[in-house]
Amino acid sequence: MANIENRKFITLDIFEKNYLSCVLDVKLHLSAKKLRQTIDEDNAASNEKRVTALIFLRHHIDDGLKYEYLTVENPLELWQNLNDRFEHLKVVVLPKALNDWSQLRFQDFKTVSEYNSTLLKIVS
Repeated sequence: MANIENRKFITLDIFEKNYLSCVLDVKLHLSAKKLRQTIDEDNAASNEKRVTALIFLRHHIDDGLKYEYLTVENPLELWQNLNDRFEHLKVVVLPKALNDWSQLRFQDFKTVSEYNSTLLKIVS
């Protein structure tokens, strides 16, 4: 339970459920901590910043992914490996979300909360 409290957001799931939201969360958090350059190409980040970013990234991925990328010692390399693994989701998720959005009609729902819930699922 202590592990959950230390996390800034939900960990990246090995089953690809939350990749897009996790990417945004990681980028925002690393930017806030002035560590964003550690996951950018051709960065000149210090070793201390790279290690801090790597610890942060490893802390926010599923245990299965942690073991799969156990030997990766560079946050940029880990970021690119995860990106290569999950990037196809944009091709799959975006067209489905656009289709769901175009077919969303208020009159198809019994309550406003059902409509709102469906709307938020599409947006996320």
